Amino acid sequence: MIQRLHPWYVTGLVEGEGTFSVSFNKRSRLSVGIETRPSFSVTLHRRDLPLLKALRAFFGCGAIRYSRSDGTYKYEVRSVADLAKKIVPHFEKYPLAGAKGEDFRKFAEIVRLVHAKHHLNRQHLRHIIELAYSMNPSGKRKYEKDDLLRLLGEMKV
Repeated sequence: MIQRLHPWYVTGLVEGEGTFSVSFNKRSRLSVGIETRPSFSVTLHRRDLPLLKALRAFFGCGAIRYSRSDGTYKYEVRSVADLAKKIVPHFEKYPLAGAKGEDFRKFAEIVRLVHAKHHLNRQHLRHIIELAYSMNPSGKRKYEKDDLLRLLGEMKV
């Protein structure tokens, strides 16, 4: 059984196995036409499920799900309130030391903007999209950045 995790251990684990990401979906029912979804996740092999459970207990939020395709488990936090009040403050107090730190700084700015509902404003959403697409350069994207920006420009005020 895993003991309570040390905050610096959590930061180190996330440096190696964590992801800060922002996804977008086209939603015609929204006034800006685009849904913004920040998320934080850690993916580990099934043998490390107890570690993910300890991580969920450490943060006091999020969910764990299994991926049959590769036999891994993913701990994920999607709640903007939890991201803003639990995840972002942890990594500001116990900062990432590697390249992931720059992605985190952009992610934290996006979370703050979304938490303040600025993603519902076209100009702020444009900034959020620019920030998000400058993160995780090797990540997979459902939409090209230019397609989202074009959609923003086409939306009626």
